[in-house]
Amino acid sequence: MRSKSKKYHRRSIRLKDYDYSNDGAYFVTICAHKRICLFGEMVKDDIKLNAYGRLVELEWKKTAELRDNIVLDTFVIMPNHVHGIIFINSRGVWPYAPTKPRFRSPSQTLGAIIRGFKSVVTKRINEIRHMPGVPVWQRNYYEHIIRNEKELNEIREYINNNPLQWELDEENPQNRRTVGTYSNASVIKSV
Repeated sequence: MRSKSKKYHRRSIRLKDYDYSNDGAYFVTICAHKRICLFGEMVKDDIKLNAYGRLVELEWKKTAELRDNIVLDTFVIMPNHVHGIIFINSRGVWPYAPTKPRFRSPSQTLGAIIRGFKSVVTKRINEIRHMPGVPVWQRNYYEHIIRNEKELNEIREYINNNPLQWELDEENPQNRRTVGTYSNASVIKSV
């Protein structure tokens, strides 16, 4: 029998001994809980965001407004996941004094940035659909440290072309053998 302390222990998917508050570029992928198509639908080769998807877009963009040390680059919201590039610059200082008080996150790590984004989106979507406590996001997220300009450009191209590849995408529910126990209709209330 496992002890309680080990029961919930998950192996980290982060790079061992790497400081995720380091200056640099990071490619992130965040998936919807059970990869349910919650944020919109594909129409031909274009994503048509629903109210939840537009909320995800709004909060993604607000992430940079709330944190002086990040710049958002290319991103795309797909029916059940988000891809984006985040630049962290710990020396990022505005050349002027802000005129309005702003929320400031105490932690400037990539994990804190993603955690804050996921938290506010979950809260707001669950308020809209009157389903408090229902997961919106899969636990954790995928990240990749972008090491050079060539890699950055390749990832930008991948993100920009992601909607064109939806028919082949492994995140597309039609391409998976087993889909989560929720059906899209049961989780997505009228938007």
